[in-house]
Amino acid sequence: MARPREFDIDEATQKALEVFWSKGYENASLPDLLDGMEIARGSFYKAYDSKKSLFMKVLEIYDQEAVMPAVAILSDAEVPDGWRRIMSFFQLILSGVKNGDRRGCLVCTTAAGPALHDPEIARAIHSALDKMRGGFEVALNASPQHANLTQTERTDLSNTLTMQYVGLRVLARSQAPFGTLKQSISGLTTLNTLPS
Repeated sequence: MARPREFDIDEATQKALEVFWSKGYENASLPDLLDGMEIARGSFYKAYDSKKSLFMKVLEIYDQEAVMPAVAILSDAEVPDGWRRIMSFFQLILSGVKNGDRRGCLVCTTAAGPALHDPEIARAIHSALDKMRGGFEVALNASPQHANLTQTERTDLSNTLTMQYVGLRVLARSQAPFGTLKQSISGLTTLNTLPS
């Protein structure tokens, strides 16, 4: 029996991330993954055991490459005004869309799909979104415009901003008009003028 060829598992997993990001967890078939990762079926099962096992590894990579850098932007103390961090973060997403990046966010896409019926995947997605919520809350805690809010109110607002983030990413992936996405960001300014 022929032995499956050796391959760089880190490189293959990174390629799998691109497949899942493009097609989504449910729509990424085994042939899609094998083709994208450039590995044989035997090598796949030897290294990953299952599609779900591979996806969990992909989510760990995405957490490090996308979620944590986003949280770092929102937590960047070198930008003293936390609300400015938040608006810069959303503008960065908008710039990416304007330049043709319509992939959205792997976490957001998964959150909007049926994969969340799997408890393990759901936990990983909720953990990533909670990190985003925490990043928004850190930024709000450093926002002079929101200094009069209670901590509970800032937590509530951080949840609202997380939902705005998810919605923006999903709409960007759905090919929503750029003007609509831009207006949704402009609408965030109303959250910066909350009554004291």
